Amino acid sequence: MKEIRLKDAKATLSAVVDQAVHGNPAIITRHGRKEAVVLSFEEYEKLKHVPSFGRLLASYPGDDDDIPPRGHKPSRMIDL
Repeated sequence: MKEIRLKDAKATLSAVVDQAVHGNPAIITRHGRKEAVVLSFEEYEKLKHVPSFGRLLASYPGDDDDIPPRGHKPSRMIDL
């Protein structure tokens, strides 16, 4: 993903948007820091519907005791 300074992005916004639409998003920097990303609306829609890790865990269909407690070490190794 290419980086572009905010000043340059303002001057070439149409080209930056065209590149994003064609699958080449750009990171906008201000004073050397990454501040924003320009990406296509289609790509944004895909990302918007990706569940967070927390939501994935919360939707786990098993029982509470199916997941070992944090820090738990299995008593034996399982051969695959």
